Amino acid sequence: MPIELLYPLVGVATGLIAGLLGVGGGILMVPILAGLFGLQGLAPEHTMHLAVATSLSVIIFTAASSARSHHAHGAVLWPVVRRMVPGLIAGAIVGALLADAASSTMLSRAFGIAGLLVAVQMFLNRQPPPTRSLPGTPGLLGISTVFGAVSALIGIGGGSLTVPYLVWCNTPPARAVGTSSVFGVPIAAFATAGYVASGWHNPALPDWTAGYVYLPALLGVGLVSVLFAPLGARLAHGMPAATLKRCFAVFLALVGLRMLVG
Repeated sequence: MPIELLYPLVGVATGLIAGLLGVGGGILMVPILAGLFGLQGLAPEHTMHLAVATSLSVIIFTAASSARSHHAHGAVLWPVVRRMVPGLIAGAIVGALLADAASSTMLSRAFGIAGLLVAVQMFLNRQPPPTRSLPGTPGLLGISTVFGAVSALIGIGGGSLTVPYLVWCNTPPARAVGTSSVFGVPIAAFATAGYVASGWHNPALPDWTAGYVYLPALLGVGLVSVLFAPLGARLAHGMPAATLKRCFAVFLALVGLRMLVG
C-alpha cells in the first residue's frame, strides 16, 4: 500500500487531538510523519526537518479550525491572546532559524525530551495553589517567547506547553484549551515561513517540497484534520478530559522514549 494513503488517517487523529486538547496536533504528527518519511526514503539526513516543518504547516489550518470552534463556545480569552501573541511570533521565528542549523538527531532528541516532560505534567494533573494567577504583560511576553521558540524547534502548535501553563496559573481548563488553540495559528504560520525560507535552496530535499514542507503530506493530513478538529472541540466541551489526558500522556511518554532512543 502506498505510504501516501496513510496521510488521511494521520489527519483524523491529528484533528481530534487538536480540538480535544487545545494542541496543534504536532506532538502526534511529528513522530508519525518522521516514521512515514523514513519508510519513503525521503532525504534521510533531513527527515526530522521535513516532519517538523510539515507538521507546522498542517497546524496552521488545524489550529484555525479548532480555534473557531472554541470561540463559538466562548472559551477563548482574547485579552490573554493579545498579550502573548507578539512573544509567540518572535519565538517561532527564532526557533525555525535555530532548527535549520540542527541535525535530525538533535531535533529528535529535543522532541523526545519535550514529549516526556509534557507527558509527566499531563499525567500528574497537579492542582496549582489557588492564589496563583497569570503574570503581567512583561512576564507573559517572556514566557510566550520561550514557548514559541520551543514549539517551532520541535514542530508543535504550542498547546502542549501553553495549556499546562495556563491551567497552572488557575485558568479554567476549558478556557485554557480554547485559548491555546488560537496560539497555534501564529506560531505555525511564522515558523512554517522560516522553514520554507531556510530550506528553499537545499538540493538534498525531494520533489514536491516548499523548503522543508512536504506538500503531499500537507494536503493529505491537513484537509482531513480540519474536518475533525471541530469534532474534537465539541468533545472537549461535552465530557471530562482528565482520563483522556492521562491516556494521551501515556502515549506521549512512549513516543518521547522512542524518539530519544532513535
